[in-house]
Amino acid sequence: MDKTLVVCIGNDLVADDGVGRAVYDLLLQKDLPSTIRIRFLGIGGLELLEETAGERALVVVDAVQFGSEPGTVHIRNWEDIPENTQRPVSGHGIGIREAIEIGRRLTPEKMPVEVYLVGIEGRCFDTLGAELSPEVARAAQTAVDEIINLIG
Repeated sequence: MDKTLVVCIGNDLVADDGVGRAVYDLLLQKDLPSTIRIRFLGIGGLELLEETAGERALVVVDAVQFGSEPGTVHIRNWEDIPENTQRPVSGHGIGIREAIEIGRRLTPEKMPVEVYLVGIEGRCFDTLGAELSPEVARAAQTAVDEIINLIG
């Protein structure tokens, strides 16, 4: 079986941005094969590249704002992952596509062939110390189920 890396990203101090941590905690409770590696990152960007180690597939879990109802779980393959156009480009402000493209240039042997985004639509991203919105908290389990379907 091919190796898969699941990276959950989020800041659990800022409301719905913390859903990546919630998904990570739920995944740790699952009896997953040894070919699946689960990691948590407080921020994404170039830090994502430090986690890749030649896995066949990468699943990135993060809160998103795609314009759907809060709690919607989006599954996007590489071709459908949007470029990050909302934040300035910096080490922490680049998106998944940009990070992987940089990695493919610098260390192609470490980059996954398949890349997926499991994005959970959030509502609140600007309240320090707030908990997840109820619909986002409920969506964490749906996201886990989708991840398990993706990784087989």
